[in-house]
Parts: sequence; structure tokens; C-alpha cells
Amino acid sequence: MNARMHNLSHDHGLSRLLFFSCLFVLLSFSPLLHASRVKDITLIEGGRDNQLVGYGIVVGLAGDGDSNATTTLRSVSNILQRYGLTVAATDIKAKNAAAVMITADISAFLKSGTRIDVNVASMGDAKTLQGGVLLQAPLLGADGRVYAVAQGPVAIGGFLGGAGGAGGATVQKNHPTVGTISNGAIVEREIVSTCVRDNQLRLLLQNPDFTSASRMADAINVQWPGIANPIDAATVNVALPPVYRGRDVAFIADLGTIEVQPDTLARVVINERTGTIVATSTVRLSQVAIALGSLTITVSNNMGVSQPNALSQGGQTMAVQSTQTSVNEMKGGFTVLGEPPTIERLAAALNALGVSTREMMAIFQSLKRAGALQAELVIN
Repeated sequence: MNARMHNLSHDHGLSRLLFFSCLFVLLSFSPLLHASRVKDITLIEGGRDNQLVGYGIVVGLAGDGDSNATTTLRSVSNILQRYGLTVAATDIKAKNAAAVMITADISAFLKSGTRIDVNVASMGDAKTLQGGVLLQAPLLGADGRVYAVAQGPVAIGGFLGGAGGAGGATVQKNHPTVGTISNGAIVEREIVSTCVRDNQLRLLLQNPDFTSASRMADAINVQWPGIANPIDAATVNVALPPVYRGRDVAFIADLGTIEVQPDTLARVVINERTGTIVATSTVRLSQVAIALGSLTITVSNNMGVSQPNALSQGGQTMAVQSTQTSVNEMKGGFTVLGEPPTIERLAAALNALGVSTREMMAIFQSLKRAGALQAELVIN
């Protein structure tokens, strides 16, 4: 019995030792866990996406299309002329069709025949695009040239149901006048892209920062000494090593796997419309005391009836409005933020005060005005 207990105690001790050893390893390499690959935080100059746009007609909308808009009728008339049918726009009733704008992003290096996704949005007064089919429509680039052709059934992320109008009920979910066509466009023209010029390429940081650019150049130089040079906060110039000359694709593939720990700006973003607050971990605060008091004033109007006595002469029943006002003020108190003055400590203090999201927004703005918030405050 004693030997068994001794073995259990020994195994338990080994488990604890193994646990703390693994924890030490994880903490030792915690900065590497936050590192990002070069390919995830940069773009290669010359290999960017391009935007395409087009105009088209969606048909098959079962009476939910445009209410005989002039542009839609003319578009339907032009489409029929392609097939040898000459019909005047005034003779067309096209409530099953809707005029739409088509948008898409075409990536670099896509070859002819590749399919891309497109977005379709109604530009008239159509009620919904549910069940509609986009007729063949060209997609143009900024230079006015056709780079893709779109066509296919439109999928929307919602629906519109019910008759609507007087005496009817309508049920709507999301936006039924906007939809997508997965793989709905075929690339017809390749956009020529060149990434490597004179055995050099440039990395463009998606979030420009001098520290991040310097760290990236240092990380690349560890792998291939002396080939990377930070130009500015957004650009790192990289020369191809001699061993990779003539093998541009292999070098870009190996370059993209290098891990870098980008720097994060101290920033607090507030969206008053949605009640969202996002703060980075680098936000710092000067030592400050925060007091919160909530004053609520409620004014209510009630309608009463004043009636004359039963035997009164010339009395008249009248509606009388009465107003009631109540004031409720919550007790406030100072909360002092100690050291270290980080965003984590501020969050804990605000949660302890039990403040709402809107009150947090006001506190952040007051901290910025007081000079105690050492971060950029962005209000949308």
C-alpha cells in the first residue's frame, strides 16, 4: 500500500514538473506566437488587385422588378435587338426585370478562363432580386477595357415575403436588393503584372509603421544577410540573392514564410452608431482618477378627464393633460487607476463601476481631453 502511494505521489510530481516545464516553454516563446508571416502583412508592388464594374439586367423577378423605369425598358429593348427582335421601349412591360450594377475584384496573375465572384446591386426601385438571373454583362476596368463577363443566378442573403400595401403584411430579412454570384464571371483578359524588376522587389506593408518595416528588414536579413532595406514606413526593398536569380517564384514563396512581429499603434476606436469600442494592447494611461455619476430625468405626460358635477349648470367634460417629472441620480465615487496604467487595468476599473458602453465612450473622450489617454482616439 505504501509503495503504491509512493508511486502515485511520484507520478503526480512528474506531472506537475512536466506541466510547469511546458508552461515555461510557452511563456518563453510567447513573442513568437504573436508573429505574422510576411505574406500576411504585406503586398508585393505590382501584384495588387484591380476593381471591375459593369451594368446589367436581372430577369425573372415575378413582378418585383423595376416599375417600368425608362433605363430598364431601354436596356431590355437593346438586349432583344441582339437577337433580331426590334421592340420599342414604350411597348415593353418589364416588371420582371431590374437594372443592376455589378462589381468584382480581379486578382493579379489570373489567366483567361479563370472564374471570379461578383456582387450585384439593384439601382432602381426593384423590391427584391430573389430568384433572378443576371444576363450576360461585360465588366470593365478603370481603363474602359473589358476584363471579364458575368452571368448567372443571383443568390441573396435574405428574402422578401408578403403582399405589402394596404391591408397586407410584408416580411423582410436583410437586404434583398443586393446579391452575389459565386464564380459568376469569367476572366477574358489577363492583367499583366510584374513583381521583380532588375532582380529586386518591394514589399508594401498593409499597416505602415516604421518599427514594423525595420523589424521586417532585420528578419529578412537574418535569413539572407544584406538583401533587405527599409525605404519608409510602408516600403521594404528586397534584392534577390544570387542563388535565386532566375527563380523569382521560389524566392517569393520562401520570403513569404518569414515570421515578423509587427508593431501595433496605441489606438482606441469608438463607433457610436453600433456601440463598439476596440482598444489595442499598447494603449497606456497616465495616473488618473475617474468619477462616474448618472443623472436620469423622466418627464411623463398623462391625459385625464375632468367632468362637471351631476347637478351643475353649463358644465362641460374636458380632457386635461398632467405632467409628472422625476429625477434619479446615482451615487458616484472616484476610482483611482494604479500602476501599471494599462488598458487592462482601465477595463477592470470600468467593469467594477458597472458603466454602460455609452458611458465608456464618454469616459474615453474625457480621458483624451484631460491628456491622460496616451493613444489615438478615433470616433466613427
